[in-house]
Amino acid sequence: MRLGAVGIWAPSTLWTQEGDGLRDAVAELEELGFGTVWVGNGPNMLELAATALQATEELTIATGIVNIWVHAAPDVTEAYHRMEKQHPGRLVLGLGNGPREAQQWSQSPFRELTSYLDRLDAADVPVGRRILAAVGPRMLALAAARSRGAHSFLITPEHTAIARTALGDGPVLAPEQKVVLESDPSTARAIARQALDFYLSKRGYTTNLRRLGFTDDDFAHGGSDRLVDATVAWGDLETVRARVKEHHDAGADHVAVQLLTWQTDAPNRTSRRLPGEGYRRLADALD
Repeated sequence: MRLGAVGIWAPSTLWTQEGDGLRDAVAELEELGFGTVWVGNGPNMLELAATALQATEELTIATGIVNIWVHAAPDVTEAYHRMEKQHPGRLVLGLGNGPREAQQWSQSPFRELTSYLDRLDAADVPVGRRILAAVGPRMLALAAARSRGAHSFLITPEHTAIARTALGDGPVLAPEQKVVLESDPSTARAIARQALDFYLSKRGYTTNLRRLGFTDDDFAHGGSDRLVDATVAWGDLETVRARVKEHHDAGADHVAVQLLTWQTDAPNRTSRRLPGEGYRRLADALD
């Protein structure tokens, strides 16, 4: 699994908004030296991954993550085998428990993911080509046993150290790290909160953050300063580089950087598209 030391993570909506420019955008990320591009969860994420593979030569493309409640195992296996045949060894199939419909809340996420992995095994999707979204002890254990490793999301370097201990030395650990290239505290934290507000309404994320010592007070209004500062690396390039190094020092094999900018529905703010200029700045700093 060739992830490289640093990659770029972005929601599927941003990749989709590139339209015909998606190929050029991904090709540039390969030229900039990033090891992996992560395509966030969305209904068309597998199609986006296929386009990204076609536009590049050696870059690894990872799904971050295929939501098992939305994407049926037969569809995922067909897409995997098609892309693997066309671009051998370059697709990493990130899988996990994303948002569920109301009627699915009575079902066990752990049991459903285990069953999903059984179906992938039966369809010859290799263990070594998949990685699981995992932050808690049971999911980290499952990631170590049934995949190549763990992709952790909305975490801190402290959690990366915990996850490395749980996984042991062999499995891959690829945390996502949110970044804001803005040194003014009020502006940087406002940008961060636009992204965090969605996740802090999800029980799975807050459960893990509670394990790290955060409380209900930290989850209100897009996150307390303490939570924002712990989960989002904001400031200059040196600050970002230091945070990425913290993850590597704590045991990460790869860090998937998500560069946050103003969202499109915010009044009087720039359109939220793939931040190409920001990626260029990061490439110079994280080389």
